[in-house]
Amino acid sequence: MPEPYDVITMGRIGVDLYPLRTGVPLAQADTFGKFLGGSATNVAVASARLGHRTAVITRTGQDPFGDYLHQALRAFEVDDRWVTAVERYPTPVTFCEVFPPDNFPLYFYRRPKAPDLEIHPHELDLDAIRAARIFWMTGTGLCAEPSRSATHAALEARDRSGITVFDLDWRPMFWPDGTDSSKGTDSPDAREETDPREQYARALRHATVAVGNLDECEVAVGERDPDAAARALLAAGVELAVVKQGPKGVLAVHRDGTRAEVPPVPVEVVNGLGAGDAFGGALCHALLSGWDLKRAMRYANAAGAIVAARLACSSAMPYDGEVGQVLAGGPVPAQDPVPAQDPAPAHDQVSVAAENAPPAPGAVR
Repeated sequence: MPEPYDVITMGRIGVDLYPLRTGVPLAQADTFGKFLGGSATNVAVASARLGHRTAVITRTGQDPFGDYLHQALRAFEVDDRWVTAVERYPTPVTFCEVFPPDNFPLYFYRRPKAPDLEIHPHELDLDAIRAARIFWMTGTGLCAEPSRSATHAALEARDRSGITVFDLDWRPMFWPDGTDSSKGTDSPDAREETDPREQYARALRHATVAVGNLDECEVAVGERDPDAAARALLAAGVELAVVKQGPKGVLAVHRDGTRAEVPPVPVEVVNGLGAGDAFGGALCHALLSGWDLKRAMRYANAAGAIVAARLACSSAMPYDGEVGQVLAGGPVPAQDPVPAQDPAPAHDQVSVAAENAPPAPGAVR
């Protein structure tokens, strides 16, 4: 059997299009940066940047944007063997407006359905998933079939072996309204399948680590108070609960009673959208390194701060030396790093006539 992966992630992928001028609404933006995107994919990139053998399980459209995503993954040294094409759905595109320090509306184009929700259980390499040192899955993967069944199948195959991370990743616009025409609107089975709390509870029973912000914890376990949320996540089955508190930093509580609460790293925010994914990749690095909770949280916070000071998500993920610089009290590196070898550009600049852009379906945070 091949050597196990350090990290396998499973979930969203897409193309991010960000205005290259900050403080400009999409209606006035005419030049954009094109980047690899999607939360689970960004975590894989962040882990690879920190030196780990990494792969992502996801799907793209069978289109030029899908080709671009494969090229970008390879440039970031993320294994794309389990990134397959779906002929009938286009590769998702996400636009962002950038209004620092704390307003970054997202506009998701994932209709009629995103290919990354078409992951089928029979397509999974369960042996590789079982063997990975870390398996990282997201709440979005639970929002629709067949991705829901595939995600649960992967979790059950892990059977709590190694480190299994549940990124709570709450995106309400991806979830149905609780009805399923094939079962009838009053069917208990239909309500259970489309109830996030039920799906999250089922996943938490198979995870060893849960990571989420206060909104996500409230969806998962009904608690917004950080300590109460951490206790509820532990009661739901995980060994380690990581509760992100925004400007108050991060709280981590282990089942053995170990606790760490770490303040955020001060930074001049350019785009806060990728900070959580950088935190995730850095958390994987810390867990694989066997660090204590305080050191792990400080490292993950520093990685997130670095990306918050940059425009992009994937290409902004930091290297270990940059995180070390921040932890040593040095300045937060503002520029996006450039890999030593980049056979295919992971991001490009594109000009888009604003008046020809598709109408926005609505801003979400």
